Amino acid sequence: MNTTVVIATRDRRQALLETLERLEQLPEHPPIVVVDNGSSDGTPDTVRRRHPAVRVIEPGANLGGGARTVGARHARTSYLAFCDDDSWWASGSLRRAAELLDENPQVALVAGRIIVEPGGGVDPTCRLMERSPLPRRAGLPGPQILGFVACGAVVRRSAFLASGGFEPRFQVGGEESLLSIDLAAAGWRLVYAEDVVAHHQPAPGGRGPRARRDVRNALWTAWLRRPLGRALARSARLLAGGGREGPAALAAALRQLPWIVRERRVVPPELERALQAIER
Repeated sequence: MNTTVVIATRDRRQALLETLERLEQLPEHPPIVVVDNGSSDGTPDTVRRRHPAVRVIEPGANLGGGARTVGARHARTSYLAFCDDDSWWASGSLRRAAELLDENPQVALVAGRIIVEPGGGVDPTCRLMERSPLPRRAGLPGPQILGFVACGAVVRRSAFLASGGFEPRFQVGGEESLLSIDLAAAGWRLVYAEDVVAHHQPAPGGRGPRARRDVRNALWTAWLRRPLGRALARSARLLAGGGREGPAALAAALRQLPWIVRERRVVPPELERALQAIER
């Protein structure tokens, strides 16, 4: 199998064990890498004991989504399929995604259709990707996109690592947006493929503290990659829609201004127009 499944986890031992059971039953028999973000519930030792074929990595810090980048560095396959500890791939979907990447060397990432369990509905983000306003290009296996949900994505490892992977400062929440922009800026295509399927069964409950982080991360993405005028306009919309979390999110974002200034790279005009089309 030319695809490694990479999972980032933290204090979700039971959900992770159920996910690993499902993944090990796939006909593709993919290698699996679990990166533990400092769990306190015994996750690493339990996984090693009950799933000895799974490679467990402990980076010694909570890297959030950046843990997937650590897992990618340890993988030895051409492609990476990301999972959350509460998501899994449908039978045959990893093989299908690999076929699409084999047949389309200009494509870096295939975003699959995510079925939300237990109800079985399609994740709303997938509906948006299916209706992407970006131009259809002959030869591509699906609509072009500039965003994705990590737990339903298969990526070309070389492109992923060359683009820097997931920025650990983002933790979890919108970290896919910056990576999408950087892949596209490097000349790669990202596509949505309805016949590549993942299942996701998130824990019950609201977004909680993630709401503030989501706004902060969206501000960072705008400041890091958008032209000044568009970054300011985007920031105003984000803060207006952020409600009570807006001021705290802005304060948190401003604390990283030196990093923003150091890492800021404005996207080419064609890519900026595509981002505006999606925002509209």
